[in-house]
Amino acid sequence: MGRRPEVFVRSLEPEEAQRLVKVTRSTRDRVRLRRAGIVLASMQGRSADDIAVMFAATDGYVREVIHAFNDLGFAALDPKWSGGRPRKFGSAARELICRVAQADPAGLGQPFTTWSLSKLAAYLAEHHWLRVSTETIRQILRAAGVTWQRTKTWKASRDPDFAATMDRILALYDDPPADGRVICVDEFGPLNLQPRPGRGWFPRGHPGRRRATYTRTVGVRQMFAALDLATGQLFYRFRDRKRWREFLAFCKQLRARLAAGRLYLICDNYGAHQKAEVRAWCAEQNVELVFTPSNASWLNWIECEFTALRYFTLDGSDYPSHTAQETAIARYIRWANKHATPKRHFAANSKIRRPDYLPNVA
Repeated sequence: MGRRPEVFVRSLEPEEAQRLVKVTRSTRDRVRLRRAGIVLASMQGRSADDIAVMFAATDGYVREVIHAFNDLGFAALDPKWSGGRPRKFGSAARELICRVAQADPAGLGQPFTTWSLSKLAAYLAEHHWLRVSTETIRQILRAAGVTWQRTKTWKASRDPDFAATMDRILALYDDPPADGRVICVDEFGPLNLQPRPGRGWFPRGHPGRRRATYTRTVGVRQMFAALDLATGQLFYRFRDRKRWREFLAFCKQLRARLAAGRLYLICDNYGAHQKAEVRAWCAEQNVELVFTPSNASWLNWIECEFTALRYFTLDGSDYPSHTAQETAIARYIRWANKHATPKRHFAANSKIRRPDYLPNVA
């Protein structure tokens, strides 16, 4: 068999040669660097055999790179990956794995309520004749966006007037009446004394520690709070209990603080809020109670303020007394009020604002 004819790169313009040298000096892609080096060596007159030895490649690969550069130019330096090992499991098998993984094991006749990868693999092999490793299941689920998450609870509202009530509250949020102010009212508590877990910056493997507690003998406290949407500020009072008498007294303090105009108090359906004495006083004092739908306290804007309050004053704490705890809460509220801005754009772009949004009503 005769010797294969030698192959060389085509004649390059000075600009092309300069660009090729620049590629070999600056590229970080090892494949692109190797191909550029092969072309550069061929331009210098080296044979395909010599270049193959230089770059630890085969003679055929060197010739392929040179021919590709002659045909495509610098585009030949970028590899075009294709092929590879075909998938062992097709789309039908992958959909089956994802569907079973998201199903309730007990509903499929299994004696447990939570899947593990090994249990899922065993079920697929026994009931669907699909033999697949746990690692493959994990990769398939991950590629499909199915991840291992904690189950959460959610109590949907069954209020038959949910839509109308929600629209009323959203209207007050979006377009506050010119004749008064919109105030979100709720109770925060019970505030007991106990070490609470939290988060912080600590050396790896040495998190902060809090004492354990099993008996609490100093009682609890309650906090009444109101969020003024016009300013974004919180108004609060600490009390021993949260009966209708305490709530009425808090409403009277709000009325004294905001004497001009009508007050629209958004609150939940707690019994103390609907007491006849409270309703009568509100009617006399130009105060309108706007109740959220049942099991829909998330419509009360003050709830997110309570989330921040709990995170920054209670999480990770272990207060020695109610006085110390209330002092810390008061300090945070004063700081928050100092940086407060008017509240606008409640639940912007949320699904609850879509016309086709339907609550879970009875």
